[in-house]
Amino acid sequence: MLAKRIIPCLDMKEGKVVKGVQFTNLKEAGDPPSLAEIYDRQGADEIVFLDVTASHEKRDILIDVVKRTADRIFIPFTVGGGLNSIKSISEILRAGADKVSLNTAAIKNPTLVKDAAEKFGSQCIVVAIDAKRVYTENIDEPGEHIYVQTSSGVCWWEAYIYGGRQPTGIDALKWARRVEELGAGEILLTSMDCDGVKQGYDLELTSTASRLLKIPVIASGGAGKPEHILEAFIKGKADAALAASIFHYNQYTIKAIKEYLAANGVAVRL
Repeated sequence: MLAKRIIPCLDMKEGKVVKGVQFTNLKEAGDPPSLAEIYDRQGADEIVFLDVTASHEKRDILIDVVKRTADRIFIPFTVGGGLNSIKSISEILRAGADKVSLNTAAIKNPTLVKDAAEKFGSQCIVVAIDAKRVYTENIDEPGEHIYVQTSSGVCWWEAYIYGGRQPTGIDALKWARRVEELGAGEILLTSMDCDGVKQGYDLELTSTASRLLKIPVIASGGAGKPEHILEAFIKGKADAALAASIFHYNQYTIKAIKEYLAANGVAVRL
């Protein structure tokens, strides 16, 4: 059995780690290289580093911060935000990242996913999907969306771009299947409804994606306590769990989370 991964997420704005609620009201949470080093020492399996305003502000990721972070950690390191070409992906990988995360640019130019996977390998290409529930009472076109009967009604999930600022009309689950076909190696699936609320992951979203896809699904958005991460693995069938707030503000250590998971039958690297 493959070990489940615990992945702290460093959302960055203007060179500092920030955290908000449902992608808004961002508050400063620390220095990226310092936090990444702490999480590495605590036993994190990977680090995800997202420049959350790069695409919206149409600028490049701060390469210097990426280099300084990569120099201080010894675990896989994924970087995303504003990457929109083979050249920009190559620069980030050369700066020390092991993987890149594509979101806005992938939706605007799906060929980039295919080209990047062919050039750098699928293992380097993570497609991030920011998904928000759209409830409906009338399922007019059964093939138009992937509808799920959830505990609060029938819905589908819409993909958003520019750091959660712009809806696309694209079905997030159908988009996940498409990028899998294009060569993506992993899906970073964030529930916009649950992000920062600390009430648990969107297990219906995560479990549906995990069932539909062959590539790993990283659950994201909503972790507030160890039980939520356990649910992401047991009920959500996720391969990895991304979290931010519970780590940034010293609510829980990664070691404590992993010990709790192991005690509850989840295979983790201790």
